[in-house]
This record gives sequence, C-alpha cells and structure tokens, in this order.
Amino acid sequence: MSARATVKVMLVAATVVGALYFVYLVRQIVALVFIAIFVAVALGPLVDLYQRGPVKRWMAILGAYLTVMLGVFGIGLLVVPPVVDEVNAFVDDVPGYVDDLRKSETLREYDDKYAITEKLREQAEKLPERLGDVTGALQSVTVGVFSALVQLVTVLVLAFFLLLDGRRLIGWIVRELGPERGRRAEVIAGEVYRAIGGYVVGNLAISLIAGTTTYIVLTVLGVPFAVPLAVLMAFLDLIPLVGATIAGVIIGIVAGIDDFPTALIVWGVFFIVYQQVENNVLQPVIYRRTVALHPLVVLIAVLVGGTLLGVLGALLAIPAAAAIQILVRNWWQIRKGEEPGARPRPKEPPGPPTELEPEPA
Repeated sequence: MSARATVKVMLVAATVVGALYFVYLVRQIVALVFIAIFVAVALGPLVDLYQRGPVKRWMAILGAYLTVMLGVFGIGLLVVPPVVDEVNAFVDDVPGYVDDLRKSETLREYDDKYAITEKLREQAEKLPERLGDVTGALQSVTVGVFSALVQLVTVLVLAFFLLLDGRRLIGWIVRELGPERGRRAEVIAGEVYRAIGGYVVGNLAISLIAGTTTYIVLTVLGVPFAVPLAVLMAFLDLIPLVGATIAGVIIGIVAGIDDFPTALIVWGVFFIVYQQVENNVLQPVIYRRTVALHPLVVLIAVLVGGTLLGVLGALLAIPAAAAIQILVRNWWQIRKGEEPGARPRPKEPPGPPTELEPEPA
C-alpha cells in the first residue's frame, strides 16, 4: 500500500472515531431528538385530523398538544383525589387498627409481655409527622423534576417544528436524492410513518380497553382504589410483554387483601381470559396492517430499549424495531432489484391442464 493510501485510510479512521466520540458526547441530545421524532410521528395522525378546512398547521399542532395535556390532567383528577382520601382515611384509622389487636387472645398475651400495642400506638401517633417528613423529602427532588420538565419542553418544541415543517423537509430530501432514490426514500418514509402512527394509536386503544374493563370488574367486586388501579393497568399495558402482567399481579394483591379468596379468584379468572382475548384477538386485528414483528424480535427490542432508556425505552422499543424492520426489508428488496415496498405475491394453485398440455400418464 502506498504512503498516500495509508494516510488516507488513517484520516478516514480518525474521522470516524472522532465522529463517534462526538456522538457519544452529545448522546443525551441525540436521544432527545429521536424521542422528538417519535412524538412527532405519533401525534401526526391527530394533527392531520385537526387540520381541516381553514385550520392552519400550527393551530392543529397546538390543538393536539392541548388534547394530550387535557388527557393527562383528567387522569390526574381521576387518580390523585381517591388516593389522597384513602391515605388520609388509613392514617386516621391506624390507631383503631392497633386497638383491635387486643381482641385476639394470642396477640394479647404477647402484647402484655412485650408491650407491642403501646409501641404501635406511639408510631401511629407519629405517622402524620412522618408524612410531613416525606413531603419535605419530596421537595428536595425539585432540581430533578425541573430538569425533567426542561427536557419535556425541549422534546415538545422539537416535535412542534418537526410537525410543522416535516413534510417540507421530507420533500426537500426527496428532491435532492433524485427521481429514483427520492421515490424509494418517499415510499420507505411513508411505510415507517404509517407503522409508527398505527402502532401508537392501536396501543392506546388497547390500553384504554384494558383500563376500562379493569375498572368495571373492580367496581363490581367492590375493591378499593378502582380508578387508580384501572389507570395503572392502562399505563402498564402500554409496555409490551410484561407491563400488563405486572399490573395484574399488583391488582391481584389488592383484591386478595380486600376480599380473600373471592375477589382474588374472580380477578385472576378475568385477567387470564382478558389476556387471551388481547393477545389473540385485539392485537392481531389492530396491528396486522402496521406492525408485524416476531415475538423474539419484540422481546429483544424491549430488553434493549429498557436497558437504554428504562420505561420510556420499553415503550419506544416496538415502533423503533418496526421502523428498522421496514428499512432492512426495503434495503434487501432494492439489493435484489425489486421495487421498494413490494409485497411477495402468494403462489396461485395450479389449474387444470389445458388441451395443449399432455396429461401425465
């Protein structure tokens, strides 16, 4: 190899290493950009729905943001007041629970020996003060909450501009790539947009069904915290594979504590039946035109996403995997000389032999 070629290879290698190191330094910003892209694609169908007639694009985007914020605010109104009321009631009733321990002969014998009730009563009287200490501790995390709020605002601003000028940017890229490559890029971008948007809408619909049915069952059983537990089920159901199972176990524990074993058995039967319906009916119907991933790919994607970004990574894992699958499939089709986005046609069954074809002996 000549000295010139050696120097060229070294420069290219140094440039690649430098670029990778720069990406590593700004990895948090890169992560925010990718999250903003996902948010923009996820909100795209809602923005398109609002953009009708004389409504301008920026007004439709603000309407979509307002809808999401009102939804979060409404969930907070449903969850926070019942939880606060139940916690306050529990704090008020703790001294009574301690006194009830004296009704058991066995517990009364140990209580007389070790003064358990007296110690529990002292701790129960200090419980309101402990709650105040917890409130003070929560105030100490204000800096972390502020940082998260800044990141949220950054993502929303980036998503706003992506929604506002995304089509124009895609059009410019398509024109710069030329007729052939531009058309391919446009087809691939359309598939990715439909896949991610369809997955988000479908996942929200399934989670809404899970939360609603959970609320109905818990209300019929008379289990406390029906609304917060239903919201918990709806939220965790967004996480693929394990989210609904975690929520089902938590709700089962609450149901068992409230009414053992009737409520626990009824909830267990309902949860098993609903999981079968969701996995075999709802998901295939909703996702069949958007996301078609092998279960092994889903598991790997969720593990990788959860490791990188925690719960948020698990939520973004499947749409990211679907986008990668679309890119790889179209790259393979282009490599084979096929049209991007083409689907393999099913083989037609052989028809009856014609008069020109001799029948086999």
